[in-house]
Amino acid sequence: MMGADKGSAAALDGRGLRIGIVQARFNQGITDALTAACHAELAALGVAEGDIVLEQVPGALEVPLALQALAQTERFDALIALGCVIRGETYHFELVCNESAAGITRVALEHHIPVANAILTVENLSQAVARQDDKARDAARVAVEMAHLLRRHAPG
Repeated sequence: MMGADKGSAAALDGRGLRIGIVQARFNQGITDALTAACHAELAALGVAEGDIVLEQVPGALEVPLALQALAQTERFDALIALGCVIRGETYHFELVCNESAAGITRVALEHHIPVANAILTVENLSQAVARQDDKARDAARVAVEMAHLLRRHAPG
């Protein structure tokens, strides 16, 4: 939500973390911008270039399966989902939004890995453009923060 009070977290340090990103290509102008902003924020947080893996898929419905494939490798500390679904004239918008979000949540819970969901679900292109940079930076920060949380609470 634009202008939301997101609270504050301790300083984030992404050094040593491996982050996987899955980018949907549908609405590629927006998703390329999401990827660029997310990548820049990860770098600013100290995540090494070689520790960031980017995979692209056709659309938002394919994102959960790609996230699952990355999670199964057990090589990542956190994952990030990037995409953009813009409302059309049919019910398809709701189906894509709901199913992609549910699939992303399932991957996180089943594989016990943080997954930051930055799939924009908007009414129009101008809303997507207005949200793309903040949402992508938020996703990078969520991934780093949650990776550290899970490390602190790992068994053993």
